[in-house]
Amino acid sequence: MTTVAHGPTLLEHFEHGLDAPICLTWELTYACNLTCAHCLSSSGRRDPRELTTEQCEEVIDELQRMQVFYVNIGGGEPTIRPDFWHLLRYAVDHQVGVKFSTNGVRIDREKAELLASTDYVDVQVSLDGATAEVNDRVRGPGSYATALRALGHLRDAGFRDAKISVVCTRENVDQLDQLKALADEYGATLRLTRLRPSGRGVDVWDDLHPRPEQQRTIYDWLVAHGEGVLTGDSFFHLSAFGPADGSGALPGLNLCGAGRVVCLIDPVGDVYACPFAIHDSFLAGNVLDDGGFAKVWRESALFAELRSPQTSGACTSCQHFDSCRGGCMAAKFFTGLPLDGPDPECVQGYGESALSTERTVPLPSVDHSRPTAVRQQPVLLQLTRRTDLVAPPLSACAESPLAGFRG
Repeated sequence: MTTVAHGPTLLEHFEHGLDAPICLTWELTYACNLTCAHCLSSSGRRDPRELTTEQCEEVIDELQRMQVFYVNIGGGEPTIRPDFWHLLRYAVDHQVGVKFSTNGVRIDREKAELLASTDYVDVQVSLDGATAEVNDRVRGPGSYATALRALGHLRDAGFRDAKISVVCTRENVDQLDQLKALADEYGATLRLTRLRPSGRGVDVWDDLHPRPEQQRTIYDWLVAHGEGVLTGDSFFHLSAFGPADGSGALPGLNLCGAGRVVCLIDPVGDVYACPFAIHDSFLAGNVLDDGGFAKVWRESALFAELRSPQTSGACTSCQHFDSCRGGCMAAKFFTGLPLDGPDPECVQGYGESALSTERTVPLPSVDHSRPTAVRQQPVLLQLTRRTDLVAPPLSACAESPLAGFRG
């Protein structure tokens, strides 16, 4: 019998990193008209050091040379940047597709028609509740109406297959059927993502992350409806609800892709291993450094470490390890758990045990919704900004999220 030698599996390729990221997130600005309670980048005001139009064009040129197929544009609210529409067109003209996330504030009829006439563009409208009551409690008053208005403009303009992007919280898990129906109504696809304790999410995670029984609800719902719903790598930790042989694994990447297939470029050009890990511990370099983004991606010491064989402590002895791979790095880090320990939402209960031990929760990086780097109060979003918690603005950029923008 002839033995056929097989090369590395796709999963092994991913674990050791690729020449270019599959999923590159680029936050163009920290400026935002909202102050969502769970914002992973603590957006609010723009950073005066953010990349110029010309520097952004140079990054796009580099992504084209690296053959990056598309880039996820976020923020902040990316459409607030006066040059956003120019950069979108520049990227598409240079064979870099654009998927951008928006709260819908700048998606009027004219812009919807522009998007409908542009190839290689995908739009994700953020909505965190099927009703204004649930959504606006997290995202702010009026944000539900703004999102639906944008979705209506996109549908009426003939834009095909917009996405409704939902962060699953304990307040909207019971609305999954309603959210799917809402997506169907607007000719959109539902995209569910996991709430991570990143950015301002650190301070509301205890109040908002789904309870254990709701985690099961999400898993069962995805098993039933997963074919028509996007999840990315958000819920691979839930696959441990299924049989130990992995037959109950959910669609999507079932390992942490940080520094292997995903990374983030922030508004000032800093490159982080993961969109949910904006912290100095996961900073790999800057696109303005010699060699640009390509050198950071291919040669940074941090990424080399993440691509080396990893240990997952006691998780490797768990019969469900091949399904959940130890869970989310960012979720562990920002809840003060060791990176080789269990996910804080481990469905086998190991996370709860780990959370009951003495931990040091790392402070988040600068909060761009405030003029100084202070920790948010651990409460859900106040619907009116509390000025008693902060000092007077230190600069124009602290006063207004649009300060320094022209046009």
